[in-house]
Amino acid sequence: MFTRRFAIAAALVFTAVALIPAQAPPPSGAQTTTQPAGQRGGAGGRGRGAMQIMTLTAPWAPGAEIPLKHTQVGDEISPALSWTNVPEAAGSFVLLVHDVSAPVTPGTDDLLHWLVWNIPGTSRSLPEGMPQGPELPDGTRQISVTGPNYRGPGAAAAGPPHVYVFELYALDGMLDIPALGPEGATVAQTRAAVMAAMAGRVRGKAVTAGTFKRKGT
Repeated sequence: MFTRRFAIAAALVFTAVALIPAQAPPPSGAQTTTQPAGQRGGAGGRGRGAMQIMTLTAPWAPGAEIPLKHTQVGDEISPALSWTNVPEAAGSFVLLVHDVSAPVTPGTDDLLHWLVWNIPGTSRSLPEGMPQGPELPDGTRQISVTGPNYRGPGAAAAGPPHVYVFELYALDGMLDIPALGPEGATVAQTRAAVMAAMAGRVRGKAVTAGTFKRKGT
């Protein structure tokens, strides 16, 4: 059952990565709008309210194995990421990194390795080795299953490699979601709050992915 679920997840992820230059739907609840006639469009002839396809680049080829230094086996250093073809309307960015091969009880979500929001709209990259902390000096906020930091891949040696998806969203502004989430909120609730706040505000999206599993002894 696990192997079948992994195969399905991997096929979906790699298909999405392969098709990203052609299309990328907004998250659930987000709306794609078009620009009224007569107004100047953004890159690619799109209006300021339209969904724009961006390109997200990681230190490995899409779908390739993630280098050890970015995993729990290595130094667990967050990877350098860069993006291009940003919509003019971008006021901030949200980065979601999750293990689609690791469903979380009761199976309606997956494992959150990094959620970074309120990345300034002028940014075009994240450096390698992002510092820990719920809120950075530039207003960027972050969380993961292990705290306010990047959580590297750590799939066990038993079973197939896990698929880790990196999704970048360009929004029309900042999100009013506290760095540590609402009082008493869990990581899952904070993730849900960020994703819900994005609805109708996504102006661009990019996706890439990588795989990882520990080596057997």
